[in-house]
Amino acid sequence: MKYAAIASGSNGNCYYISNGDDAVLVDIGINTKHVLLRMGNLGIDPCSIKAIFITHEHTDHIRGLSVFCKRFQIPIYITAGSYRGTRLHLPEHLVNIITPDQLVEVGSLRIQGIPKTHDAHEPCSFMVSSGGINIAVLTDLGCVCENVKQAIADADILMLESNYDEDLLMNGRYSYYLKSRISGGLGHISNKAALKVFLECRSVKLRHLILTHLSGENNTVEIVERTFAAHCDGFRLSVATRYKETALFHTEEVVYTSGITRSSESVSMNSGTQAEILFPEVRE
Repeated sequence: MKYAAIASGSNGNCYYISNGDDAVLVDIGINTKHVLLRMGNLGIDPCSIKAIFITHEHTDHIRGLSVFCKRFQIPIYITAGSYRGTRLHLPEHLVNIITPDQLVEVGSLRIQGIPKTHDAHEPCSFMVSSGGINIAVLTDLGCVCENVKQAIADADILMLESNYDEDLLMNGRYSYYLKSRISGGLGHISNKAALKVFLECRSVKLRHLILTHLSGENNTVEIVERTFAAHCDGFRLSVATRYKETALFHTEEVVYTSGITRSSESVSMNSGTQAEILFPEVRE
């Protein structure tokens, strides 16, 4: 299986997972022009996408949905509540309404919905599996529920939200209302909360942890790295950002490793390097 974060952050999210000729996107929260540019950087043909799975209706998860699905005639899988919340009028033949815990098969891929807590209508995360490999995409977690814990425990590849640093959020310029929305149990989880649940639930078979959905205002790659670096023995650690796609990783080429090497370049896993790739934050 191959996978990448095409975009990740509070301004847009899009995750690519494939097995052979079968490929899906989880969310498409940046505009189609930038999705295509980043896919091009990774050598991904947009015509290879067989389905788009939407976690919820917030703009940073659906910004490119309407144009992309219509242009390439790609089926969409979305809960009824999320679809109502989008206020989009998409072609009926492309829209597939699912329940938050539904299992969908797309070729050789099995996509399992994972109900979660977030300030949206009927949100869910997704686990994408094939050939015994599980790739979990877990973002926008208002709190860490049992469904999320189980997904972490089952994941070989884990894309996990690490949204904000608690001190930066509390001492930052956001209004009291927005601070409460983010941290109040229906918004996002902090770096510390992400680390806590990860350490409690991580699988012994974990190969790769990618930390995702970083806030541009209340987090930095450096802070996330410091939070997790001491706990990365035995698996690969990456931090995805809003500014650049990650490398296109391959599950068969992700080796068990420890330590972190920083780089500003997105490097193909086919290069043979054993070092990790991190994507430094560009200051706003």
